[in-house]
Amino acid sequence: MRVIIVGAGEVGFHIAHRLSQENKEVVVIDKNREALQRLSDLADVQTLEGSGSDPRMLQNAGIDEGQTFLAVTDSDETNLIATFYANILAPKIKKLTRIRNDAYTDFQPGLLEKHLNIDKIINPDQELVHTIEGLIAVPDAEDVWELSGGRIQLIGIRLHAGSSLNGKSLVELAQVSPQLPYIVGAIFRHETLIVPTGKDILCSGDLIYVVTDKKHRHDVLSFFGCREKPPENILIIGGGNIGLRLAKQLEARDLRVRLLEKDRRRCNVLSQALNKTIVLHGDGTDQAILLEENIAHMDTIVTLTGDEETNMLCSLLVQRLGAQRIITRLSKFAYMPIAQAVGLGRVVNPRLSAINSILQHVRRGKILSAVSLRGEEAEVLEAEAVADSPLVGRPLREVKFPKGALVLAVVRDHEIEIATGKTVISAGDRVVVLCSRTAVSSVEKYLSVRVKHQ
Repeated sequence: MRVIIVGAGEVGFHIAHRLSQENKEVVVIDKNREALQRLSDLADVQTLEGSGSDPRMLQNAGIDEGQTFLAVTDSDETNLIATFYANILAPKIKKLTRIRNDAYTDFQPGLLEKHLNIDKIINPDQELVHTIEGLIAVPDAEDVWELSGGRIQLIGIRLHAGSSLNGKSLVELAQVSPQLPYIVGAIFRHETLIVPTGKDILCSGDLIYVVTDKKHRHDVLSFFGCREKPPENILIIGGGNIGLRLAKQLEARDLRVRLLEKDRRRCNVLSQALNKTIVLHGDGTDQAILLEENIAHMDTIVTLTGDEETNMLCSLLVQRLGAQRIITRLSKFAYMPIAQAVGLGRVVNPRLSAINSILQHVRRGKILSAVSLRGEEAEVLEAEAVADSPLVGRPLREVKFPKGALVLAVVRDHEIEIATGKTVISAGDRVVVLCSRTAVSSVEKYLSVRVKHQ
């Protein structure tokens, strides 16, 4: 598979790096020589220096022989022009375009998709707000993802020192509540991925990813000691596009929202755009203002300024002042492990949200959705099982599945089955699989074509 990527920024870099590790043929176009050199030093990709909106560069990249085209620069205009020429030069290639400005997509919805044959428009801000909403809905979770149209829930739960689950094996947990439909799909211990078996024992500090269906989410969360109490008071620090979008979404759910913005003119814009949200003028790093807003009694604080360092500083400050649930926006991947090291567990990354949305479209087989976990150490894929897949027609305990991978759930005729060794997959079923980064290519093969075993 040949993938042409316009843009070697954070999104383009990480997608190119990931796909090169999976032995895909990747060509990256960017005007920034240093960004291309950084990518070439770390990944086996072809790089071309120049503008992705130049049709000659697209021809040099071999777009007529490509299967997927990604326009993911930080400029909407460059992405649109690049996609325009990609459509002329290779009308049948799958096209994904990153667009942040709502003005382009809200004007006659569907216009761009129709005239430029865009298969998917990626809006990182929109994807990020959806991620934040999931975290707000489950306050004790560090990660919340939805699969199969929201019917399957993937929830990251941190085990603290006093948890009754510490020291228990997964087999023991299953015996405590055998009727509860869930599976522990992954364990992160000191940021190292463990794809678990029943013998694995849970420890304090572990981040476990639990999979269940939506109707049993409350019971499963209660079993793992997580509260699902809806928040009553939410403070958003930063009134940019993402802060505004999030406030509108929370207003629609009748939640009490305050939005703190330091730019007075922007406050006026926000006040006119929002109906119920209380807009406050002030700096999120000002301790006096935070104390005045009774920060320790807020259910959730979300730091969404446009500056990475300010978000980290605000989150650390409100944490010191007694806030319990903090969601921090960080766009730079390099900052994410630092934030986790200082106790900021709920970190959201708009670029990672965009990557998750893109990855499902560049996978082999009938991939329906894809989610990256913990800085891309693991990936959860949802795919339709094809008739000649080795997964089909026999119990999972008899399938020689790739090391570092685990089937989590199966969706058949709108019914959800949490996977066990007895589960038998049929052609056409939706299958949810967790796999380590090194196992992705092997899992793709299992989901698409029959693999011959010696």
